[in-house]
Amino acid sequence: MTEIPLPVPAPQALPTGVIDSHCHLDIIQSTSGLDIGRALTTAADVGVVGVVDVGVDVDSSRRSVEIAKEHPAVVGAVVGIHPNAAPTLLEMHTLGAELEAIAALGADPSVIGIGETGLDYFRTEAAGRQAQHESFRAHIQLAKDLNKTLVIHDRDAHDDVLAILNEVGAPQRVIFHCFSGGPEMARFVSDSGWYLSFAGVVTFKNAESLREALDVADRERILVETDAPYLTPTPNRGKPNASYLMPDTVRVMAQRRGVEVGELGEQLFRNTHAAFGLS
Repeated sequence: MTEIPLPVPAPQALPTGVIDSHCHLDIIQSTSGLDIGRALTTAADVGVVGVVDVGVDVDSSRRSVEIAKEHPAVVGAVVGIHPNAAPTLLEMHTLGAELEAIAALGADPSVIGIGETGLDYFRTEAAGRQAQHESFRAHIQLAKDLNKTLVIHDRDAHDDVLAILNEVGAPQRVIFHCFSGGPEMARFVSDSGWYLSFAGVVTFKNAESLREALDVADRERILVETDAPYLTPTPNRGKPNASYLMPDTVRVMAQRRGVEVGELGEQLFRNTHAAFGLS
């Protein structure tokens, strides 16, 4: 049987192993035809030795737990309800039941994080924001109750995300997935002991503010991710993303930080373990 070609050719392998701190393996498979097993082995071939698989609703969260149990390269699952789904669920009077289902999934030992949760003011009108706030507060409390890492989706909502975190009280470990703030916010997040995860956006020509955020973040607080199949790094922007393309992001980050790729890779590996409370 002929193997289906990769959606994008694999880049040069990294000299040290790193972990993709945020991807969606099921969505990769459904959008690009790259099955989960091959996605993981191809990633390992270029030095991406592990991934964190993330759910966006109850069904995908349940699948993430299954994937984490089936594949040793998946270091853990993250379960939650995406903020853009919260308004519809509240309108259907099912948000409470969905949150209860996430709480039950979150207790599984293969789950290392709660999310992706947070606020998204880019896609949600003002009328739906209260539902996002309610869902976000519930996820924060769940992460604290279960002692799991909180994985935050924050788009065009920095001030309110920080305000709700302060109101509810942040869990022990917090990750700003696909960090999108500037240097001022990066300093605040880093100084607070939280983590900033950089996706392929940091390689985009128009993302200088994000690179300035990378400049000032504490070296022990930065992570790297793909958010695959989204946010494919340069030079393949616009094509399907997968964990095996993450070396392109790592190399840009290393160049910007003025360190060797291997040195940054070792730091990112340690940071990802610390961010998720892994041994």
